[in-house]
Amino acid sequence: MLEALKKEVYEANMLLPEYGLVTFTWGNVSGIDRERGLFVIKPSGVEYDLLKPEDMVVVDLCGNKVEGEYNPSSDTATHVVLYNRFPKVGGIVHTHSTWATSWAQSGRGIPCYGTTHADYLYGEVPCVRNLTKEEIDEAYEKNTGTLIADEFEKRNLDYIATPAVLCKNHGPFTWGKDAMEAVHNAVVLEEVGKMAANCEMIQPKAQAAPQELQDKHYYRKHGANAYYGQINRGGV
Repeated sequence: MLEALKKEVYEANMLLPEYGLVTFTWGNVSGIDRERGLFVIKPSGVEYDLLKPEDMVVVDLCGNKVEGEYNPSSDTATHVVLYNRFPKVGGIVHTHSTWATSWAQSGRGIPCYGTTHADYLYGEVPCVRNLTKEEIDEAYEKNTGTLIADEFEKRNLDYIATPAVLCKNHGPFTWGKDAMEAVHNAVVLEEVGKMAANCEMIQPKAQAAPQELQDKHYYRKHGANAYYGQINRGGV
């Protein structure tokens, strides 16, 4: 079942250690088949060098395991909520990558200090609050997803334009049109988190980049009038 998607999700998971985003088993990637209402996710606690495509676990949008030898990631319930609340998302990544997690542990969003950030992530990457004791005890992973989705709705944030979030004292989640793009966004998030931290070390009074500069760099790569790259060359 979903053999092509299993292969894609496996390959996306294997990119996490390649890009230095995970230590041991501290991360997971999933990808969804929207037509079938099923997604594929890394199994819980299995070392990356032992993983095979057939080890990926198939889960439905209620969080039930449909197929797989192993239990799905312990973060599966968070992925379930995000897939249900963010219908344009095709892949999700969670890591404990050093720089993004450092910002999360500080309880701060990552400001947009420059054009590298603006090219890929519109505005500040938000950091959501801690879950309450009751939310943790009731359904920790599910409520993590609910908190993320609720905060994006409350702040009127476009989850496509800002495909990343930090969970306070925890770590980052990113997403994209598929599993590979979600990993790409995780790599970008880690790099801009590092740049922002270094920026504040060099200049503690640093200010966010001017909005007009942020907009120029984001919209020249995204949206109806984007002109970055070779999309209009017509094969010539």
